[in-house]
Amino acid sequence: MIITKTPFRMSFFGGGTDFPGYYKEHGGAVISTTFDKYCMVSVGHLPRFFEYSNQLTYSKIERTKTVDEIEHPAVRNAMKYLDMHELRIDYEADLPARSGLGTSSSFAVGMLNAFYALKGKYVDKHRLAEEAIYLERTLCNESGGVQDQIAAAYGGLNRIDFYDGGFNVSPIVISSKRKKMLNENLMLFFTGFARFSGEIAAAQEKSIKEKQAELKEMQNLVNEAEKVLVTETALNEFGRMLDYTWKLKRGITSIISNDSIDEMYKKAIEAGALGGKLLGAGGGGFILLYVERDKQPFVRKALNNLLYIPFEFENEGTKIIYYQAEEFNPEEAND
Repeated sequence: MIITKTPFRMSFFGGGTDFPGYYKEHGGAVISTTFDKYCMVSVGHLPRFFEYSNQLTYSKIERTKTVDEIEHPAVRNAMKYLDMHELRIDYEADLPARSGLGTSSSFAVGMLNAFYALKGKYVDKHRLAEEAIYLERTLCNESGGVQDQIAAAYGGLNRIDFYDGGFNVSPIVISSKRKKMLNENLMLFFTGFARFSGEIAAAQEKSIKEKQAELKEMQNLVNEAEKVLVTETALNEFGRMLDYTWKLKRGITSIISNDSIDEMYKKAIEAGALGGKLLGAGGGGFILLYVERDKQPFVRKALNNLLYIPFEFENEGTKIIYYQAEEFNPEEAND
């Protein structure tokens, strides 16, 4: 059996420039971090005592005789891609799916990591990210960018640059004290709205050509935000820039936000937040706010109908936390 632990991510700047339709022509960049909320994927070969050959446990339980019968598209396509058979796969997560934290991509990365380990193969983080992107965007034909898979694989506070043909991950080099201060000035709330990010991502993809000026400005903000983090600039400027990039992102497509989310955001700003944004494609899920510590009680009171989620940054990315080798001979199944 193999158990992997893969973090979720929050993206600060540059979201939208990680869409192939944009970065293949203009380049792209994001600043994001992973944090201490995870998905756990356990994978092992299913004993041959049952009438079914595969068992999947996530928000539902699937038992199938063939890989083609599996309903979960990422699992089905990953098993076919890596020629996996007779598996028992269990998925658990600290936070809900469809919430803007890259949960599906973290699952894809963690699952591929486990599949390779079950085969007795080591795969580095770059390859895991590339293959998770291929799994979700090509094999599953899902709309969206490519930052989530990279962040989940690598972990940490990074600048990720995209170009036609690949990507580059550069850690943001700041002191532990300044990084801790940034962490302490961020607040995470669950809006209660779950949505399918693919629908919003598809709308964003359609608007890329007509919104290139906004996307270019969002890309330039990555450079400015990185300067704030790595220089002596007052950290509060990071929060004000979050406010600005959120207003830009809302202009990409009308379904990124809605009246309820706008009202939540307005309450937070009036209570003392300097800025913030919805995480992920938009439309609901988690809202991230930059709030100085002395203002945080007022923001929590203003948003007392939302669930507050304390968190800390993490630096490891996906990793194998349990490994027990298994012998498996697919030919025996046909004896």
